[in-house]
Amino acid sequence: MQKLLATAAALGFSVSVSAAIIPAPPEVAARAHYLIDATTGYVIAESNANEQLPPASLTKLMTSYVLSYEIERGRVAFDDKVLISENAWAQNPIFKGSSLMWLEPGMEVSISDLEKGIVISSGNDATVAIAEHLAGNETAFADMMNTHAQRLGMNDSYFENSHGLPSPNHLTTAHDLALLAKAIIQDFPTHYQIYAERDYTFNNIKQYNRNTLLGEDPSVDGLKTGYTSEAGYGLVSSAKRGDMRLISVVLGTSSAKTRASETRSLLNYGFRYFETAELLPAEREMEKPEVWMGLADYLSVGVVDAITLTLPRGERRNVAQVVTLNEPLSAPIKRGDEVGRVSLRLDGEQIYEGPVVALHDVEEAGFFARLWDRILMWIDTLLSPEPKE
Repeated sequence: MQKLLATAAALGFSVSVSAAIIPAPPEVAARAHYLIDATTGYVIAESNANEQLPPASLTKLMTSYVLSYEIERGRVAFDDKVLISENAWAQNPIFKGSSLMWLEPGMEVSISDLEKGIVISSGNDATVAIAEHLAGNETAFADMMNTHAQRLGMNDSYFENSHGLPSPNHLTTAHDLALLAKAIIQDFPTHYQIYAERDYTFNNIKQYNRNTLLGEDPSVDGLKTGYTSEAGYGLVSSAKRGDMRLISVVLGTSSAKTRASETRSLLNYGFRYFETAELLPAEREMEKPEVWMGLADYLSVGVVDAITLTLPRGERRNVAQVVTLNEPLSAPIKRGDEVGRVSLRLDGEQIYEGPVVALHDVEEAGFFARLWDRILMWIDTLLSPEPKE
C-alpha cells in the first residue's frame, strides 16, 4: 500500500491511497524519473528516484533558491550591483562550450539581471558571479547550497559548485530535485515566475529558455533543463491544470527532444488519472456535539488546517467520512483542543486519519449548573443500554 504524503502528513497524520483501476505509469526512457503532486507530495510515478546522478545545470535550481532566500531576507536586493570578476568571465576556460550570460570582467550587473541569466539563459558565468557576491567564493557558496539541501530534506545531494559542470562528488537524485522544485514554487512564488519566461536579452544578446515545453504546453510554467555528456539530458518541470500542480523530474535521457517528450508523457498521465482534492476544509464545522458543564450547550468541531489528498480522478465523491468524538465532552474546552478523530475511507480502505479539534472556546459553567449537568450525566448513564459483547 502506497503512502499518501498529503499536506496532513507533515503534521504526523497517517494516510494511504485506496486501490483504483488505473493503468501502470508510462515507461520512461531515462536513468531516473519522479512525478509528484506538488501540493500533497504524493508520488504518482518513479524509477531510480534515489540514485545519485550528476545534475548538470539542474544545479542552478539550488543556486537560484539560495539567491531567492537571501533576497527575501533582505541581505541583498534586486537592484544591487555585482562587480564581475575574472572567475565569472565568460572566457574563463572552464566554461568553454557551456551556456553563458556573456559577462565580462569589470562589468557591474544587477542581481535581477543575474537571476534571469541563471534561470533563463542558464549562464554558468552568472552563477559564479552570484556565488562570489553572496559567499566570497564558490567553495563557501557550495557550503551554503549544502546547508539548504539538508534543511529541505535533500539527504542524497551534495554540491561542489554553483553551475553543475562535472565534479566528482557533485551529485543529486530525482527525488531530491523534486523536493527542491517544490520548495522554489512554495517558498518563493514571485521568483518562480521567472522560470516561465521564454527568452532573455542581456548586453544585446537574446537567448532562449531551453525548456521547450514552455511553448508547447500552456500548463507548463517552469522549471529548468540540464545537460553535460556525463549527466545526459535532464529536465525538472512543473505544470498546473485546474487545482492540480505536478512536478516531474527526468534525468539522463538521450536528447533534448526525449527529455521533453518523456516529461510530457508523465505530466499527461498524472493529470489524466489523478486529482488533488481538498476533502476537509479548514475551520469548517464538521459536527456540533453536546457539551457538559459549560456556558455553551454545543461545540463546533473541525480541522484547523485543510486536509488535501491526491485521489484517483473521479473518486472524490466516493470518499466516506467518519468522526469519532471523545465522550463525554466537558468544559472547559479551549479552541484547538483535540476532541476526537476523523477517518476518511475510500472503497473501504482508510486513506486518512487525524485529529478533530474544538473550533472555539467553551468556558466552564457555574457550580450549580455543573452540579445539574452531573446529575443529568448520571441519569443518562443509567438509561444508556449496556454495550453488547
